[in-house]
Amino acid sequence: ELYEALASAGLIGLGNEASTTAPPDPRLEVAVLEELGAGPTSMAVCLVVQYMGMGLLAQYASVAQRRDILTPLAEGCSRIAFALTEPDGGTDVAAAMRTRAKRGSDGSWSLSGAKTWISGPLVADHLIVLARTAEPAVSSIDGITMFLVPQGASGVRINELDTFAIHGLDTCLVEFDDVRLPAHAVLGEVGLGFRQVLSTLNGERLNAAAVALGIARGALDAAARYARERVAFGRPIASFQAQQVRLVDCAIQIESARALLDRAATAAAEGKRADTLSAMAKVAASEAAVAATDTGMRVMAGAGFSTEFAMERFFRDARLYTFAPLTNDMLRNYLGEKHLGLPRCF
Repeated sequence: ELYEALASAGLIGLGNEASTTAPPDPRLEVAVLEELGAGPTSMAVCLVVQYMGMGLLAQYASVAQRRDILTPLAEGCSRIAFALTEPDGGTDVAAAMRTRAKRGSDGSWSLSGAKTWISGPLVADHLIVLARTAEPAVSSIDGITMFLVPQGASGVRINELDTFAIHGLDTCLVEFDDVRLPAHAVLGEVGLGFRQVLSTLNGERLNAAAVALGIARGALDAAARYARERVAFGRPIASFQAQQVRLVDCAIQIESARALLDRAATAAAEGKRADTLSAMAKVAASEAAVAATDTGMRVMAGAGFSTEFAMERFFRDARLYTFAPLTNDMLRNYLGEKHLGLPRCF
């Protein structure tokens, strides 16, 4: 019902239509995602995936793919999932990729392998699946192709994983057993799929930062509200210095992360390089979310421990963005090289 309401309000498509060849203004996406992150976090995570899928389709889809897949996605009539991570490959998935697609003499493809930690495949109509179609010539990211795979295709098996957070959206292991795909199932160019995905990573970091910022804001608002209302020793606990210091420190972290996110989103909207800013924003926002939810649990104490309140959910959900879509440690390694000019360490 919420997804349908967001679609009716135009907050899923945001201008992504069959005629467009670029994703919408990133400032629109981060605004929607922050608001959802501050409440129904799982829906924010769902829209991160939808925005990424629509961005890839807007840039690389054929005319038929735009008509048949992008338009229904933008209208909120269907959903998509993005399948990259594998059981033996996360950050290093390009080098570790075992999912393979072989082309037949008639141009069709046979897809086999497995993807894990995939968000939303049970409710998706299609999956964007990356598979190795040739051995790498120079770089491990070469020879990988994107495919559009119908969720109900023969040979596709989906098993939901039992996760401790983001319970409003399924997280799954997806297996492909000799899945037969037509030639037109390729999204973009054969062998260049991973490079094409790299062009969307800046937007994914921005959107991850927006969701984390929303979680942080939602947790801080809930904690401050509780502190104003909860009375101990004859006065609201918000009047105690220790509580105020903790809450104010969270507010400073949140506003600092917001400033980075605004700078990064504005630079991306203006066509400027925003890769380092978006990486910084993702680290800052996710760590602000962890700090705010930890503080919220301390302020609310037993109430925070209860599922009657949202704080325990914020506390769990926030942890996702310390390692997704890339771990904060790896982003720091990236920033060491790209922002500070330090020797590459990975």
